[in-house]
Amino acid sequence: MSARPAPPALDAARVRADFPLLAQSVHGKPLVYLDNAATTQKPRQVLEALDAYYRTDNANVHRGVHQLSERATAAYEGARDRIAGFINAASRRELVFVRGTTEAINLVAQSFLRPRLQPGDEILVSQLEHHSNIVPWQLVAEQTGATVRTIPMNREGELVLDALDGLLHERTKLLAVGHVSNALGTVNPLDTIIAAARRHGVPVLVDGAQALPHMAVDVRALGCDFYAFSGHKMFGPTGIGCLWARESLLEAMPPWQGGGDMIRSVRFTGSEWAELPYKFEAGTPNIAGAIGLGATVDYLVDIGMDRIAAYEHELLAYATDALRGVPELTLVGTARTKAAVLSFTLGSIHPHDIGTIVDAEGVAIRTGHHCAMPVMEFLGIPATARASLAFYNTRADIDALVRALARVREVFH
Repeated sequence: MSARPAPPALDAARVRADFPLLAQSVHGKPLVYLDNAATTQKPRQVLEALDAYYRTDNANVHRGVHQLSERATAAYEGARDRIAGFINAASRRELVFVRGTTEAINLVAQSFLRPRLQPGDEILVSQLEHHSNIVPWQLVAEQTGATVRTIPMNREGELVLDALDGLLHERTKLLAVGHVSNALGTVNPLDTIIAAARRHGVPVLVDGAQALPHMAVDVRALGCDFYAFSGHKMFGPTGIGCLWARESLLEAMPPWQGGGDMIRSVRFTGSEWAELPYKFEAGTPNIAGAIGLGATVDYLVDIGMDRIAAYEHELLAYATDALRGVPELTLVGTARTKAAVLSFTLGSIHPHDIGTIVDAEGVAIRTGHHCAMPVMEFLGIPATARASLAFYNTRADIDALVRALARVREVFH
């Protein structure tokens, strides 16, 4: 069989022109935006979709018989279809619109897991997780008498999976794991993790917030039961995200919130719920956000996720080599398989000071614990500086970061 041809090279300069925000200056310097793991910028195609909805189609969706409502509904539900196709869901009924990854995980915790938990049951969570994939499980454990256990990590930022089968047993009711670590960039081996869970009959939730901006995701191929993601992490609007779940699981789950649009009928003697996915979408939804996320998916498909992944792999390699050349800089998180995230410390300089000084040079990075305090505690550090890349970043951006870090060293030495 012949090898699959490599995708055509991505022209980052051409892509960059689609993002109006990146053309500005801060502190008199051209903006270098390297905080993409916190939130990504939006291409004009997404901004235009949002503007078009509010300018011409602004109306509530579903049940309306007037033209504006019909157009808004068609755009909203059309976005659901395209997003479901983007992750290869088996059906549009499996895609629930939520505010983001955090709400999706809370929905699963309260609607799917809580009714199944008894005192002494366990929820298995990886040590690499963002707080959004820890705290909801702690809350439901407190409510039911269950316990949260962890899959350990090593100093390189990889999960230690040798003992995974020993952590899974009949009292394990769910395994929750991130696809990509937001703090360190580690790409977790989901095939190994999900296969182990399957051997023990344990359902799996994957936090995909940091994966979808960087790689193609096929939820059916992964074999997980739940996959959560956020629009603003993948070049879409804030306040919108999705929960994908197997249809059979969603059918069996009770509604998490009650109100309008999630009902078939309401009487004081009892109510009947709407069909999937609307059973989980109470109240007026983020219509513009969903339409904008649909436009985001169109944009990413047009570029090609294979091209994005290949380009970011090369950029990460360049950035890793460049940062290793900075005196006193230590990379934190050196997993063998990584997405485009570089966490680091610089001698004894506090990360917040690093962030402040590089900002004065026009470079935006993130500093702190990155909502991953257990990771920092394990590594014995309070915080890191983090540069996170996207496909609109260039080698020139990395060079600007290196120059800004040289300025940090000048100030402190």
